[in-house]
Amino acid sequence: MERCKVNTSTVGVLRCNSNTVPMECYLVLNGPAQTLIAVLCCTVGGLCILENAFVLYLIFSSPKIRKKPSYLFLSSLALADTFASFIFVCSFVHFHVFDGIDSSKETFLLKLGGVNTTFTASLGSLLLMAFDRYICILKPSSYKVLVTGRRALVALVVLWMTIVFLAFVPLLGWNCCSLNSACSQIFPFVDNTYLLSWLTCVMLLLASIIYAYAHVLWKARQHVLYMEKHHGQNSRLNTKMRLDIKLAKTLAIILLVLVTCWSPAIALMTYSIFTNLSNSLKRVFAFCSTLCLVNSMVNPAIYALRSKELSSALRKICSSFRRKADISDSNPEAETTEKTFPVENLGDRYVGSTQTVQAPESDKMDMV
Repeated sequence: MERCKVNTSTVGVLRCNSNTVPMECYLVLNGPAQTLIAVLCCTVGGLCILENAFVLYLIFSSPKIRKKPSYLFLSSLALADTFASFIFVCSFVHFHVFDGIDSSKETFLLKLGGVNTTFTASLGSLLLMAFDRYICILKPSSYKVLVTGRRALVALVVLWMTIVFLAFVPLLGWNCCSLNSACSQIFPFVDNTYLLSWLTCVMLLLASIIYAYAHVLWKARQHVLYMEKHHGQNSRLNTKMRLDIKLAKTLAIILLVLVTCWSPAIALMTYSIFTNLSNSLKRVFAFCSTLCLVNSMVNPAIYALRSKELSSALRKICSSFRRKADISDSNPEAETTEKTFPVENLGDRYVGSTQTVQAPESDKMDMV
């Protein structure tokens, strides 16, 4: 790896010269670190692609499931995470492991735009899912009126179009070469003002997701206290109360995973705008950025596998494979598809009540 010949001890010293920047200054990983990051990216990225592709198959193989707004948002999340895994792993490994500094400005910004689009779309889909659950739990009586399939599709189209435009703005001219400005210390060709704007957008998305789920968490807690005070040891109500507690724990896990995976990279990107980063911190950032990939890998486990309808579809597929494997020993007359009982959407069965924000027991944990 060619060593950086630029003294990077001063913020803003990395500048574009004749449409090029000293790319070797961004290559901070050595041999063992390159091997580790390659194994990590390929393993996590491969699992992420398989998981999210399988979620997409489960959703779109069922005509009933794929028409529901909640599952449209979930399919957008799975699609974004699938593309994010593929584009991020290819671009990141090519640059940091194989020292891919031969890319032109346009090629590099095109790859970076793809990474930004998919990861930001993943967060945007999480935001739509969070507000879908927010409306479903706090306004159950009007949920089906407020959240329709058409409105869900319009929201997703607007989300993706906006994110694609914002992600490819550097390719359209907002870069340090076109503006003759200081380049980012961690992203070649990227202007620091654009990086700050993108970070502001991402932090607003994260804050909105946290607010929506935290408010639902607070409502669940309020409901538990209300049930304890007014209904005592009633067994049926205690069962529902335990479901509220389970819902609260699930939402807490969602927030913990989201903050843990995104905050280190965001903190280092923000720090790089105002202060010089040492090579050791740049190496830390390279590893922290893979946490966003980890977030895409765990999203199916948190969101999709907790859905009773998707779990039912998965059991149906497994049953079909088992029957095919045992077809020689089974009774042909008994070879019928196991009947499944799809659970209605949470908002379809809520009873509108200001005191008792409550779902039926079978729906409480479906698509939180």
